[in-house]
Amino acid sequence: MTKTLIRHGNSLALVIDKPILEMLQISADTPLVLTTDGDSLLISPVRDKTRQKKLRATLDKINRNFGDDLKRLAE
Repeated sequence: MTKTLIRHGNSLALVIDKPILEMLQISADTPLVLTTDGDSLLISPVRDKTRQKKLRATLDKINRNFGDDLKRLAE
């Protein structure tokens, strides 16, 4: 998807389409973190620590159980 920035006062704004907001569970009240590698901009919703711990534990379990298989599939 290609987007362009729009003027918003003295700033520029990026309009995010509703389907993307719904998919990421982002609303107007969701705090966002902006990061960059100097070339790209990454916008991520701030997630609570409990949710991040649960996600990390799930990913660790998947890697323990299926890490070898996932590595072979990646090759």
